[in-house]
Amino acid sequence: MSEIELIDSHCHLIFENFEKDLENVVIRLRSRGVKKLVHACCEFSEIPKLKKISHEFNEIFYSVGLHPLEADKWEPSSTSVLERAAKEDKRVVAIGELGLDFFKSTNKTQQINALVPQMELAHELNLPVIIHCREAANEMIDICNELAKKSKCPQGVLHCWTGTPKEMKQFLDLGFYISFSGIVTFPKAHEIQECAKIVPKDKYLIETDSPFLAPVPHRGKRNEPAFVENVANFMANLRSSELITIAKESSKNAEDLFKFDLLI
Repeated sequence: MSEIELIDSHCHLIFENFEKDLENVVIRLRSRGVKKLVHACCEFSEIPKLKKISHEFNEIFYSVGLHPLEADKWEPSSTSVLERAAKEDKRVVAIGELGLDFFKSTNKTQQINALVPQMELAHELNLPVIIHCREAANEMIDICNELAKKSKCPQGVLHCWTGTPKEMKQFLDLGFYISFSGIVTFPKAHEIQECAKIVPKDKYLIETDSPFLAPVPHRGKRNEPAFVENVANFMANLRSSELITIAKESSKNAEDLFKFDLLI
């Protein structure tokens, strides 16, 4: 058993490639010291499955929300669907994965129309948001600033960070956390590595984004929460720190943001 304690702040375990061996995946993450994980929700149909596995495995908490690439599924009734799901299960720790993705889709208006009500709901419920932001940092910052002017901007985390140090500072100034995935271990991820070096110790999380983006030395394989230790190790080297320090800092930050212990 691992002596360190880690939190995988973002993963997806209900996709088909985990169906046959989820119990073994959980055994492996336990052996690597992963004490908690946040399973991000991408669309409404996932919510019953997320609720089921979160009650089967104590480590699993989850969010409810609509991914920007699913924005065409947003309807006037969607806010109440998410509100009900969040209120009826104490293992819901966030709203999301929400955000903007202008890399894979150009339906900006549709994405914004799905994003803003989710942000406002999160603020109303006093839940953090899990933000997916790809090739859309300026637009996301503008929206957050507008919400902040109305005192409606929730806390949250920019998951799977791929931005620049300048963009990171703008999100940090808004009070957001920054989460680093296996991408930080990739040889050519220079700007992301620079962000990981300079991010304040009380403002970063670590994640796997399983089953995607397996860190070195697992690239090309299916990613899983046990590999969050590889992300932590790499962060320790970048920050001239120790694995146990990264584990403690990132876990405390995840606890502060998601407030797991207040929910059980």
